[in-house]
Amino acid sequence: MTVFVTGGAGFIGSALVRDLVSKGDQTVVTIDKLTYAGSLENLTEISSSNHHSFEQVDICDAAAISALFAKYRPTTVYHLAAESHVDRSIDGPADFIQTNLVGTFVMLQSALEYWRDLPEKAKNDFRFLHVSTDEVYGELGPTGQFSEESPYEPSSPYSASKAGSDHLARAWQRTYGLPVLVTNCSNNYGPYQFPEKLLPVVILNALAGREIPVYGTGENVRDWLYVHDHSTALQAVIDKGRIGETYMVGGRAEQTNIYMVRTICRILDRKFPGKAPHEDLIRFVTDRPGHDARYAVDCSKIEAELGWRQSVSLEEGLEKTVSWYLDNLDWVSKVGDGVEQERRGLEGKSA
Repeated sequence: MTVFVTGGAGFIGSALVRDLVSKGDQTVVTIDKLTYAGSLENLTEISSSNHHSFEQVDICDAAAISALFAKYRPTTVYHLAAESHVDRSIDGPADFIQTNLVGTFVMLQSALEYWRDLPEKAKNDFRFLHVSTDEVYGELGPTGQFSEESPYEPSSPYSASKAGSDHLARAWQRTYGLPVLVTNCSNNYGPYQFPEKLLPVVILNALAGREIPVYGTGENVRDWLYVHDHSTALQAVIDKGRIGETYMVGGRAEQTNIYMVRTICRILDRKFPGKAPHEDLIRFVTDRPGHDARYAVDCSKIEAELGWRQSVSLEEGLEKTVSWYLDNLDWVSKVGDGVEQERRGLEGKSA
């Protein structure tokens, strides 16, 4: 078996690639353009594996993608390649439209042309998993959860581009019969997350004694999902999911941003008591435009139908994450050189 993982040099994609390669029962082809957030440093531990190949290809390049299908003849496509940082989408939405919409179209169309020519058994076995976000559903009130039936109400250029790509994926399944599945996940965290995201910013700024910027009052709520748990969920969807279905993937770990920031500060206080309290570095900055107040997902469908469960609690996951960054500061220096350790969004800089 050969599987494609687009965006496999990014944060979530590399976690999936490492997990798949470690099983040793399939060949994994990582497809990644290696933009700012994708790095081969995320794949060093499997770089010598006979079960892994890397192709530096832009998913918007139809000819190159079609050539990869012809060369490797995959049985499965995990499509994770996307521009994913909300703040960057506010400052520069064009890349998000190109990669998330045009790139997804190219992947779907190339997969369709390849799939149509497969023998009947291979056709029946083929799967295309489109990986998306809970942000496509917009903002929740103080109660309730998003489900697979929730209406789409994206708030940012990022979430709007992902919403469009979800619709494309479902359309290629319903119109052309391509065996597509869709997942929408909550906020991922864990090792190898690019240094501009909230939790790495907190860890790295605290270590350097810099201010820790937090949007607004920090009361925005997210459901936090450890990245390895997300990887196992995606594999469960490929192995047991029903074609045409959508599955919500969450951590059952709702917390405010400020809770996450303060928890990390307290973990660092234990590890570096001489520099405590790290909470003194917290600074509240102007909120970003259209900042959704709360997301939460109901993942009972994937739990009931596919038997998937989260394996890492929020407390355990945060300990693992902080420890990983402390042990891998050389990785940070290689992939994050020059990254602003501020919140980025339009009018969202520190005053």
